[in-house]
Amino acid sequence: QVQLVESGGGLVQAGGSLRLACAASENIFNFNVMGWYRQAPGKQREGVSCISSSDGSTFYSDSVKGRFTISRDNDKNTVYLQMNSIQPEDTAVYYCATGRYRCTPIQEGLSYGMDYWGKGTLVTVSS
Repeated sequence: QVQLVESGGGLVQAGGSLRLACAASENIFNFNVMGWYRQAPGKQREGVSCISSSDGSTFYSDSVKGRFTISRDNDKNTVYLQMNSIQPEDTAVYYCATGRYRCTPIQEGLSYGMDYWGKGTLVTVSS
């Protein structure tokens, strides 16, 4: 059973930065993609970002494009989400997941083919 553990969430002021980490229990190249989702209180889960293992291509939702950056450390089996210029609307629980397919499910905010999920890390942004 693959385990994913997110970390790095917390309370941050608007305009600040956080770096989330998702540590996997096995080689992240075993998965076609690694993705980040978020779910704000009372809202549907949203696909935020994705990185492909094959070519390193990335996806960002329009709501975070230009502010968030996804990256990976292969030696540590860890994927990161650097969050800059954080806004109150970024408040949510952030989840990472492994995917069998390309970034399409994340782009669509859906979960098909996303086999393993972490328990999430809470990001709270104060205005």
